[in-house]
Amino acid sequence: MIDKFLEYISVEKRYSQHTIIGYKKDLEDFLDYIRETESSEDLKKMNKRVIRNFMIALSEQNLTKRTINRKLSALRSFYLYLLKIQEIDASPMESIQSLKFYADKQIPFSKEEMQHLKGILGTPENTLPRLIIEMLYQTGMRRAELCNLLSKNVNLNNRELKIIGKGSKARFVPISENLVSDLQNYDNQKNTVQKESLYFFSKEDGKKISEKFVYSTVNTYLSLVTSKKKKSPHILRHSFATHVLENGAEISKVKKILGHASLASTQVYTDANIEKLKSVIKNAHPRNKK
Repeated sequence: MIDKFLEYISVEKRYSQHTIIGYKKDLEDFLDYIRETESSEDLKKMNKRVIRNFMIALSEQNLTKRTINRKLSALRSFYLYLLKIQEIDASPMESIQSLKFYADKQIPFSKEEMQHLKGILGTPENTLPRLIIEMLYQTGMRRAELCNLLSKNVNLNNRELKIIGKGSKARFVPISENLVSDLQNYDNQKNTVQKESLYFFSKEDGKKISEKFVYSTVNTYLSLVTSKKKKSPHILRHSFATHVLENGAEISKVKKILGHASLASTQVYTDANIEKLKSVIKNAHPRNKK
C-alpha cells in the first residue's frame, strides 16, 4: 500500500524526490510503531487513538515539533490517498491538528558578508565552491534545483537558466555577465565525461553533485565570514530575496524568480524590510522625535 502511494505522489502529484524519500521514511516509522503497539500491519484499520498515541511516542523521543508535523503531513497525505481510491471511508487524521510552534527566525547574510566571501573564493582552486555559492545567491534557486540543473538548460548566450522546480514546474531566471563568465570557465575545465553528462554540475564520473555536498560546501565557506548559527543553502536563497527586495525589486517579480506558488510565500522575505521601516519611522518621523 505504501509503495502504491509513493508511486502516486511521484507520477501523478509530481512530488520532489526529497519529499518522496521523507514520506517513505515517515510512513515506515508509523508502520513499525503499529507493529509494536497494535500487533498489526493493517494501516487501513488505524484510528485517531493510534495516531494520538503515535504523536505522544514521537514527543517522548524528544523529536522537534517540526519533525512531528512532517510525519503527520505524510500520514495525512497517505490517508487522503486511501480515501481517494476508496480503501477507507474516513481518515483517522480528520481532526488531528499539527503542533503549533514558532519557527526560528531566518536571518539572511549581510551584503558585507557576501562581499567578503566573494573575495575569499576568488582563486582558481575555489572555482566549484564559488560557483555553487554564487549560483544560489545570485539566482535564489533551491539546493535540489542546483543539483538537478541540466546542461541543456544553461543558456549562456541568452544569459538565462531554465530551472525545474517543485511539481516539475519550469521557470526562466536571468543571470549576470560575471556569472556567465564563471559558468563558461567551469564548463571549459570539464573532462570528457563531465561534458557529456546530463547535469551541468557533475563529478568527474559524470554523476550529478549531491545535495549533501552542496550543503557542506556552503556551510564550510560561510563559516569563514559569519558567526550566524544557520549557514545553509536556504539562507542564501533567503539572502537573495531580502537583498533584491531591499534594492527595490517588485515582490511579484521576485516571486517568479523564486518559483513560489503564492505571493504569501515570498512575503516572508519582507520581514527584514519591515523592521528597517519601523526603525526609519521611529527615528525620522516628527511624531516619534522627542
